[in-house]
Amino acid sequence: MTIAAVSADDAKQRIAATTQELLLEADAVPDPRHQELLDEVVLLNAPVARSIASRYRSKGVDADDLEQVAYLGLVKAANGYRLDASTAFLSYAVPTIRGELKRYFRDCAWTIRPPRRVQEMQGNIAAAEPELIQRLGHVPSDQETAAALGTDPAEIAEASSVRGCFNALSLDAPGASDGGSSLIDAVADAEIGYELVENVHTLTPAVASLGDREKRILELRFRNGCTQEEIGNELGVSQMQVSRLLRGILDQLRTELAAEPAPSGA
Repeated sequence: MTIAAVSADDAKQRIAATTQELLLEADAVPDPRHQELLDEVVLLNAPVARSIASRYRSKGVDADDLEQVAYLGLVKAANGYRLDASTAFLSYAVPTIRGELKRYFRDCAWTIRPPRRVQEMQGNIAAAEPELIQRLGHVPSDQETAAALGTDPAEIAEASSVRGCFNALSLDAPGASDGGSSLIDAVADAEIGYELVENVHTLTPAVASLGDREKRILELRFRNGCTQEEIGNELGVSQMQVSRLLRGILDQLRTELAAEPAPSGA
């Protein structure tokens, strides 16, 4: 028994015919059967959505996210298509899916957001480029792309220049050197010394107003790292008294630091 191969065109025609039958049946029945039939339309035409999404890859957006957006466009097309329209379902669905992808790029996929006209032109270029490459046999120039889209080459050049804005460069990416280092290795570490200098500069006037005993307690606790029991042993007081003294000192410092600075010349 010989099984005849099914051509791609025959498969497309069968899918189109089945889609039409499902839409006709869905138009004649209420929910939930109506929605079940539309879901079948979506599943049947899912390869079309995936194919359109694949044309927008290599733009810094995850392929799975692109497919999800394309599926959303297909769902909208299935729910928005009207049987009395003069166009076939795919003639309505394909622009709907492309529009959903373009909106996603325009609204969600920019690291740095250019003007909307530039965003929309970049989406038009991305959609037209695969067909132009296939027809011309090479990557189209700005002039060729502009001719295909009916616009000025300068607008194509401007829109093409922002392609890198879709994604930020990962700090895990390899660095410029050959030593196997990543970009994160070239980023300067936080310098705690600057914060220390700032803290000392801020605290000095407040600490200056304390008595010798209070300064000694602060030195033992925060410079030498002594426990309250050790401080009490040196000062000849109980641990409870040290706790109260520390609390009083810190409250005084907070009050000093929170006070508004006196106006100059006062």
